[in-house]
Amino acid sequence: MSVKKALISVSDKTGLVPFARRLAAAGVEIISTGGTAALLKEAGIPVIGISDVTGFPEIMDGRVKTLHPNIHGGLLAVRDNESHLQQLKELNIETIDLVVVNLYPFKETIAKPGVTYAEAIENIDIGGPTMLRSAAKNHQFVTVVVDAADYEQVSSEIEASGDTLLETRRRLAAKVFRHTAAYDALIAQYLNQVVGEVFPENLTVTYEKVQDLRYGENPHQRAAFYQEPLSRGAAVSEAEQLHGKELSYNNINDADAAVAIVREFTEPAVVAIKHSNPCGVGIGKDVQAAYQKAYEADPVSIFGGIVAANRPIDKETALLMKETFLEIILAPDFSQEALDILMEKKNLRLLRLPNLSSAQEEAAVLRIAPVAGGALVQDYDFKQLADDEIRVVTDRKPTAEELAQLKFAWRVVKHVKSNAIVLAADNMTIGVGAGQMNRVGAAKIAIEQAAEKGRGAVLASDAFFPMSDTVEAAAAAGITAIIQPGGSVRDQDSIDACNRFGIAMVFTGVRHFKH
Repeated sequence: MSVKKALISVSDKTGLVPFARRLAAAGVEIISTGGTAALLKEAGIPVIGISDVTGFPEIMDGRVKTLHPNIHGGLLAVRDNESHLQQLKELNIETIDLVVVNLYPFKETIAKPGVTYAEAIENIDIGGPTMLRSAAKNHQFVTVVVDAADYEQVSSEIEASGDTLLETRRRLAAKVFRHTAAYDALIAQYLNQVVGEVFPENLTVTYEKVQDLRYGENPHQRAAFYQEPLSRGAAVSEAEQLHGKELSYNNINDADAAVAIVREFTEPAVVAIKHSNPCGVGIGKDVQAAYQKAYEADPVSIFGGIVAANRPIDKETALLMKETFLEIILAPDFSQEALDILMEKKNLRLLRLPNLSSAQEEAAVLRIAPVAGGALVQDYDFKQLADDEIRVVTDRKPTAEELAQLKFAWRVVKHVKSNAIVLAADNMTIGVGAGQMNRVGAAKIAIEQAAEKGRGAVLASDAFFPMSDTVEAAAAAGITAIIQPGGSVRDQDSIDACNRFGIAMVFTGVRHFKH
């Protein structure tokens, strides 16, 4: 077999002319359509118009041009099947040996600000995916190219032997089906959003690879980093790395957790993360004050941690950060002086994420957690606490300062692995108990970490108290106010305990489990 005839029809014409010129020089006849044909003709490359092959004009503004038996018969005919070859001969259909197609820019279209529904629909490619699938199905005999990165290998193989290797055709066919599957999945995602279908009967999602990673959560695990095609805003996948080593699996996972927490705040805030849990969170009058609080919250655990700030890093803050070993610093920006200081540490990763300065906003995105044999799918937890949702349930009401600290702690505990307890005072965390099998265990960890700083502090719990033991531990530590969802059949036991110890307690009616 050899490549004698190619069909080329592309939206992205990057590298096309040199590739087509090499094909023509190798004796390959080129069939083409519309703008692609015009470009090739302008470059002096011989082209056969699609209408000359189909015997039918392109119609409906180009919507129908390649959907014709003369095209798909030439693509799908099994070359060692005598019956197929006889039908081609009787119908005067010529085989097509190479298909070079990329698709209408649907993703780019719907990403444009103000794009209309009609514009989006018009950029759903029909003929392109059909040709790609036909050629890929018949890859035993037909070479199919959907990515300009493959032009060099394909043209080199044709120049060397007149044909491509079967191994190459199989690899390219697999790539085509990945490509068309992702294309269709993106269209489905877009239309699901339009019609408000959150949990469809078939969930089709697609991601685009950003990079291979050195290893996964542990060195013996393979890993790669993917992003959502339409990712927007403050996502790690959108960050620009300014300095430092390549990001690892754990780096990205922890950075994602840091971004989620710091975007809870509109005031200057800094978050320090270790193993996806916050070890220190602080807010202040400026980024320097916020970082100082986040550091002082747990100066031991922040070592080797990941820090995110929702304000640009200035010289003064950079000087403080330089004194501690950190893996990553994420911020909306860095002053040049800050960059000069922090870049002295060659392995420190600096990530610029401009939208990190904006507060968390609810978005139509899903969190997908794989389980054996399937996946669990839910909305992201974007729930914010409104003042009218706070219900005082004890005899003593929290003071204004206590209430402010309770709200601060509640924003943080939402992002701590369950069972979770957070102690806070003076706009900073002073104790974090994460991922424990019982709530009083989490409370004891947070209280031990806070030590004497716990006296006069407040406590936040991600879920209700099933019994009064957490209140008793809090009282012994000097906690003065508690925020929790409420909803236990034994709520009154906790309320009574708070009243005995003079602790103010408020219910939110909202649980924030995080597993």
